[in-house]
Amino acid sequence: MDIQKLASLLLEAETTKQAIAPLTENYLSIQPADAYAIQLHQIEQKKQHGAIVKGLKIGLTSKAMQEMLGVYTPDYGFILDTMVFQESEPVPVARFLQPKVEFEIAFVFKKALKGPNVTVEDVIDATDYVVPSVEIIDSRIADWKIKFEDTVADNGSSAGAILGGKATPLCEIDDITAIPMRVSKNGELIDEATSAAVLGNPLNAVVWLANELSEYGVSIEPGMFVLSGALSKAVPFEAGDSFEADFGVLGKVRASFAKVEVTS
Repeated sequence: MDIQKLASLLLEAETTKQAIAPLTENYLSIQPADAYAIQLHQIEQKKQHGAIVKGLKIGLTSKAMQEMLGVYTPDYGFILDTMVFQESEPVPVARFLQPKVEFEIAFVFKKALKGPNVTVEDVIDATDYVVPSVEIIDSRIADWKIKFEDTVADNGSSAGAILGGKATPLCEIDDITAIPMRVSKNGELIDEATSAAVLGNPLNAVVWLANELSEYGVSIEPGMFVLSGALSKAVPFEAGDSFEADFGVLGKVRASFAKVEVTS
């Protein structure tokens, strides 16, 4: 398996905005370990060009998504500084190929988390606060025709993150499995869910991530954030669309999208 070659194919697809055929169609022997190696190679390439890892995302945290891809485990990807957007500024859709948005609870860390053997108690102790968040997902694979190894190699299909402005310490949350969420698109309610949709408890997702990262010598560092997994289905968007997700006690997060970058 030529890890460098496949990483280059995905990087080129991202740059040129020309999606490629699924890796799993052309490289039948590809395994999850190969896919994570392809992902990491791309991240290292970007870091060499000055990018900084700001956080991580957890994907495939719902049974429905796992069953759709025929797997029974989540996956993860990296969020770089070039992928972090602000609520106050429209996100340019020209940066993406076939994007969608998901709405999640993000954990921001004050202590390092390094597996293996990380527990829920460790996650609680390391967490500074949580915020509502938007994840922009995108696929460099044509028509989202992905299997597990495709999305893993493609950085967990991640493309961006927006963090809400209200920081809530975990000690102020009665039950993190019962956080309600209501999502509106262009002013109309389109979805509702609760945080129990994320592996039964978003804390479980972060435990999984910290322990999984240890397989590759990666840890969650102080100041990083983790998008813990989507509470509901991903929603496609185009220029002119705006979203608001209300997470009750955690507050709201908003995202808006423009055709091109808006400069002041």
